[in-house]
Amino acid sequence: MSDEQLKRTALHETHKQLGAKMVPFGGYDMPVWYTTVLEEHNAVRGGQNRLAAGLFDVSHMGVWDARGPNAALFLDAITTNDVLDIAVGGSQYSYLLDDNGDVVDDIMLYCVEHERYLIVVNASNNDKDWDWVSGWNNGAHAIKPPQCTLRDLRTESSGNDQRVDIALQGPASLQTLVTLVGARHASPLQQLARTDVMAATLAGLDVFISRTGYTGESVAYEIFVHPDHVVTLWNAILAAGKELGVKPCGLAARDSLRTEAGLPLYGHELAGPLNLAPYHIGFGGYAKAYKPFFVGKAAYVAKAAQAKQKLSRFKFGKKGVRPPKQGTGVLDAGGNSIGTVTSCAQDSEGLLLGLAVLNLSIGAKDGTPIYFAARPGAPLDEAIVLTRFPKRK
Repeated sequence: MSDEQLKRTALHETHKQLGAKMVPFGGYDMPVWYTTVLEEHNAVRGGQNRLAAGLFDVSHMGVWDARGPNAALFLDAITTNDVLDIAVGGSQYSYLLDDNGDVVDDIMLYCVEHERYLIVVNASNNDKDWDWVSGWNNGAHAIKPPQCTLRDLRTESSGNDQRVDIALQGPASLQTLVTLVGARHASPLQQLARTDVMAATLAGLDVFISRTGYTGESVAYEIFVHPDHVVTLWNAILAAGKELGVKPCGLAARDSLRTEAGLPLYGHELAGPLNLAPYHIGFGGYAKAYKPFFVGKAAYVAKAAQAKQKLSRFKFGKKGVRPPKQGTGVLDAGGNSIGTVTSCAQDSEGLLLGLAVLNLSIGAKDGTPIYFAARPGAPLDEAIVLTRFPKRK
């Protein structure tokens, strides 16, 4: 795709003014970094004093809403998680599956009002997801779930309800936002529980703020604002957080942070060349088999019972190692193939940390050595298996 064909978020010129290196991603021209990946990664982790944060442009992500008395029943039928369990002010990670039980996309649902849900989907999948979900809502299948009103909130037809997403992640996030939120919303924001969402006035703008994100940080927020106001909000957050070490962060740090946290990326740890599903990656709990129905349930449950691989994190013990790419084979000490790399990036120490699906038969536990061939005939590089998820701070 040429530069002329790439879409641009409303923050595109702002990124260029901040000196960002821009790259194609999900059909958009997006910032990959502003300074260095490690500097931005560590800002989100709080730096040396655990008091900093990173601001991400994620306004390329699809943001929709589903409304009406049947919205919960509709979403419960087409997603794997238990939508009826979400109270107003709550959120939920979930999946869209096809009839074969394979992953269409991973999504976030936010119940922002009674009978109203925000739906966030991956940017590269937005159009495909929209066609798929709309088909179910329009009765295009033999099974016809209750219908709701479905809107794409990035389009002008949504008027004042238009929304895009930016993310403030890391220890200084709350302190930064409290300086910008109206007095009426300061206390509710300070009390907002992990994964909850609230309406607020932030920097004088009407927004939804959720305590969610894609970095593994517990003090982390996603903010849904009208696209006409996203530049104003972005600049206000950077100004308010300047003394706290808040930095703009790009896609590379977003990837290294989520890899360190053990979180999946569509096309790598979900779907992709290995056709990975939640049961492969330790996220099977987000597919509720107790539900009487969700699209793809029967096929999904049958495939889950036959799974022979699982996702593990791994880490190299020294710097200067050639990073294994997606698709690189994983070997045991005897040179036998035992799995495949899905992602690899720098961690907060500047060491390479990655994710790989490994054969269940090897029983890899924390500390198990695994090996990679940087190129044919080269000495093997050794890494060790880590716990599936890091301990929360």
